[in-house]
Amino acid sequence: MTAAQDMIGLKQELVEGAAQVASIGLVPLTQGNLSLRDPRSGHVLMTPHDFPYDQLTTDDVLVLDLAGEVIDGEREPSHESQVHLAVYERRADAAAIVHAEPIYTNLFGVLHKAIAPLHVGTLIDVRGEVPVMPFAPSGSRQFGYDMLEVMGDRNAVVWANHGMLAIGDSLAKAIHCTVMVEISAQLYHMALQHGEPHQIPERYHGMLVG
Repeated sequence: MTAAQDMIGLKQELVEGAAQVASIGLVPLTQGNLSLRDPRSGHVLMTPHDFPYDQLTTDDVLVLDLAGEVIDGEREPSHESQVHLAVYERRADAAAIVHAEPIYTNLFGVLHKAIAPLHVGTLIDVRGEVPVMPFAPSGSRQFGYDMLEVMGDRNAVVWANHGMLAIGDSLAKAIHCTVMVEISAQLYHMALQHGEPHQIPERYHGMLVG
């Protein structure tokens, strides 16, 4: 398969992934953004700024180099493209990123309260609790670097008062991680209405995280 054919396939994968997260309510309206790293070139494919997910086609996908220059595409890049690029610069294990705005995750974001990994799937996907990054404007690469300090070796982080970000070694994994964070946020919120939830014992964390 040629590089051009690979690129078309990656664009289609991004379009389908964006449609999926929109269909299950993780990115209301035009909020959030998704990206993929092209393993051949190292370039980054990204959804455009403020564009309806149900209208997105492969022609709307942007291709950026790691400096943020547009290699391919006519639309405006996501305003958080530099955050994605910071992740790809510093996290070699990241092949895809989802920045989403799930309601229950945002609830913990406005409380500035970390999300406990109450569901085994969240512990596996995130590698621990989901920390909350203090609020800051999210349009710069420095924001990305600061975010990565908060994330550590985890695969997800909540942006205080502004959604969350998840990474994966594939787009499917990044989406799965996003879903599991929202599930744990819902469980945590509901459990707190009835008492203090029981967390997965620490002695099992190493077995689950790997």
